[in-house]
Parts: sequence; C-alpha cells; structure tokens
Amino acid sequence: MLRDQVPRQPAPCLEAPGKLIAALLTHLSFDLTRAQRRVIGEIRADLARATPMQRLLQGDVGCGKTLVALCAALHSVEAGYQTAVMAPTELLAEQHFLNFKKWLEPLHVPVVNLTSKFKGRARTEIIERIANGTAAVIVGTHALFQEGVTFSKLGLVVIDEQHRF
Repeated sequence: MLRDQVPRQPAPCLEAPGKLIAALLTHLSFDLTRAQRRVIGEIRADLARATPMQRLLQGDVGCGKTLVALCAALHSVEAGYQTAVMAPTELLAEQHFLNFKKWLEPLHVPVVNLTSKFKGRARTEIIERIANGTAAVIVGTHALFQEGVTFSKLGLVVIDEQHRF
C-alpha cells in the first residue's frame, strides 16, 4: 500500500544539466562502467520528475554504488538542493564522508559529517551549516534526523544499507 501511495506524493523536480557530474568524471582516475552510466541516467530522470523516487541500488562490495550515490547527490546540488547520505554506523559514515570530501573538494561542493560523536560547539556549527544551506551534502548516521537538525532545502536522501535501519 505504501509503495502505491508514494507516487501520489509531490516532490520537487530536480532538473540539472549535469555539469557537476561531468566535472567529477574528469577528476576520476577511472571510467564508469556501462551499468553505472545507465543507472546514473535513470536516477537523474527519476529526480527530474515531480514524484518521489524510490530506488534500490544493489551490487557487490566495491562495484561503485557509492560513486553512483555521489552522482545523484551532485544532481541534487546542481538543482539547488541539499542531499543527506545516511549510513548505519559512525565508521561507515566517516568512510563515506572522507570519500565524498576527496571527490567534492575539487568541485567546490561543501560536505559535512554529522554523527552522534560530534558534541558542543562542533555539533552546533555543523547543524548551523545544514540549516543555512552552506552544507550541500550532509553525510552521517541517524543523527541527521534528530531533533534540532533542520535542513535548508533537502531534495534527496540516500540511505546506505537500508536493511540495517
């Protein structure tokens, strides 16, 4: 029933020309596979629709799912929205954050990490960046959806290892 109801909900049309994804691909030391390019195209088409996207991306460890998720995030950012990437553990969130930071710094796309380990002033500063929109990509754990965390313009949520939540 829920799957039938979701397409009836409104969602912002995230339309973007793909310049950030193209820029990312020029910085990579490898080429995307045909399957990665196909799925990225499908995701971009889904994001441009006025209905919520519900997509499960499956693949073996190391097959490039994180890079596909990053391309979806870049599409969202280029369309003027924030992206939240939620991982089930602090360790996995930290790994994603470090990878995203490495890939996004050359593109000047600001990324932050928010997990329960951040306290006091550090946490306050991260939450402020999320709320005022200066954080375009936010990587973290369930801490992303705790009281006090307000997104400026959230357009995409990527949940890594959804089955663990």
